[in-house]
Amino acid sequence: GGHAKVIIDIIEKEKKYHIVGLTDSHKPKGEIVLGYSILGTEQDLPALKKALSIYGCILALGDNHTRNLVRNKIDCLNLNLQHISAIHPTAVIACDVNIGQGTVIMANTNIGSSSQIGDFCILNTHSSLDHDGTMGDFSSLAPGVIAGGGVHIGSHSAVGLGANILHGVSIGENCVIGAGSLVTKNIGSFVVAYGQPCKYVRDRKSEDTYLS
Repeated sequence: GGHAKVIIDIIEKEKKYHIVGLTDSHKPKGEIVLGYSILGTEQDLPALKKALSIYGCILALGDNHTRNLVRNKIDCLNLNLQHISAIHPTAVIACDVNIGQGTVIMANTNIGSSSQIGDFCILNTHSSLDHDGTMGDFSSLAPGVIAGGGVHIGSHSAVGLGANILHGVSIGENCVIGAGSLVTKNIGSFVVAYGQPCKYVRDRKSEDTYLS
C-alpha cells in the first residue's frame, strides 16, 4: 500500500540496505511496486530467506494493531530476521534519542533531546516530538502532529493528522486521537478522543481499526 511506498523511498535514500522484494497477503505474487516484486506472503519467508540470503525485514503496515499481529507471525517462524528501522535523511533527531527496532521516521520529522521511541513506531511526515517525549511500542504519529515536551504516547496508540498535544500530557495505551485535535489534558487507555479541546468520545478495542 501507500505506507510501503513511503518506506521504500526512505530505504532507497538511506542507502543502508538493498531491497530484494516485498511480501503481501492480499496482492498477487509477481505484482510490481515501485520496481520491486511481491515475492509471496509471510509464510514464504523461510524459503525466501534461504534463497535470497535475506538479512532483515521491515513492517510496512500503518495500522498499529495489524503491524503487531504480522510481527508475531514472522517471529513465530523463528527465522532470526532483523527488524530494521528506516529513518529519512531529512529527519532532525537529537543526539541522545533512543529509537527502537522496526521504527519508521519519515521526512522532516523532529525528535527532541532525551526522547525515547519504542519498537515498531511510526513518526509520519512533518511530525514533531519535543524533548523528553516517549512513545510506547507500536504507537504512531500521523503527518503534522506536534507534541510538546515531556509528552507520553502509550503503546499501540495512534495520534491523527495535525493533532497538537500540550507539554507534559500523557495519552494511554490503544487510544486513537482524532485529526486536528488539541490535547490539553491526559487521555486514558482504550478510548477514542477528539476535538478542541480533545475529549473522550467512546471506548475502543485494540483490534478496532484506527481509521474507522
